[in-house]
Amino acid sequence: MRVLSDAFIPELPNHYKGKVRENYDLPDGRRIIIATDRLSAFDVILTAIPLKGELLTQTARYWFEETADICPNHVLDYPDPNVVVGTRLDILPVEIVVRDYLAGTTSTSVLTKYKNGERDMYGIRLPDGLRDNEKLPQAIITPTSKALDGGHDEPLTRDEILTRGLLSEEQWDTVSRYALALFARGKALAAKRGLILVDTKYEFGTNKDGTIILADEIHTPDSSRYWLAASYEERFKAGERPQSFDKDFIRAWVTARCDPYKDRIPKIPAELIEQTSRVYTQAFETITGKTFTADISGKTVLDRIRENLRPYF
Repeated sequence: MRVLSDAFIPELPNHYKGKVRENYDLPDGRRIIIATDRLSAFDVILTAIPLKGELLTQTARYWFEETADICPNHVLDYPDPNVVVGTRLDILPVEIVVRDYLAGTTSTSVLTKYKNGERDMYGIRLPDGLRDNEKLPQAIITPTSKALDGGHDEPLTRDEILTRGLLSEEQWDTVSRYALALFARGKALAAKRGLILVDTKYEFGTNKDGTIILADEIHTPDSSRYWLAASYEERFKAGERPQSFDKDFIRAWVTARCDPYKDRIPKIPAELIEQTSRVYTQAFETITGKTFTADISGKTVLDRIRENLRPYF
């Protein structure tokens, strides 16, 4: 299978390489965002998953279109299956995470902290007696700082965000309202497809007018947890992990073998990479109700992207 591990295109200006995406800022205020097949977890790149970039872009496209009535988003065009051209934004320094279940796989997750006895997190008091992967009384917002390269996201409370001047009170109120409304829409549409939207991360920015706009991606298997609804109750009662449609199972594979924040992470086996590609494909098809057909034009994925982006050179 063809894999896009790198998407450097020298003819495009102002290149910035993120963990998963390659960005190019055009002089006219647009940004070209190319989703590679790199898989990031635990603040490192674990491997590359065939078709992941295309599947992420097309899953996000579905959700951007389904939520455009809730809040404005950055999307301007899709010149290639792996590429979105959007409005360049000043990204707000807070990531907005919405959670509807007590879930997680890492040592820093809400679930791990809860099992270690913590109840006050992100300025929210969680009730006693919750079990692994249990539904929370209501969806909550658990904001974090945006870590610099190599750093870890820091949990924040509303008061800390306002006191540090990371967001104004008006900005906080707006992104909170948007995030909960987006999550409610995602939860409802996922339920119609037999999925549970467990939690997700939103990134917002402001345009030149100061308008808050949804950026990056939305409700993808990279930014969200999805569980299969049909088997959730049975697995929950048995104390088993819910069946997931995201990168959570690859996180679980890693954490079963090491502490990913302290130890050297073992090489991801080929069969797990293939399984992950199938999971991303199944997630796209289940979420959107569409059959996925990979775009195999071009000698390589990067060759195809270069050709489709030629008008931007």
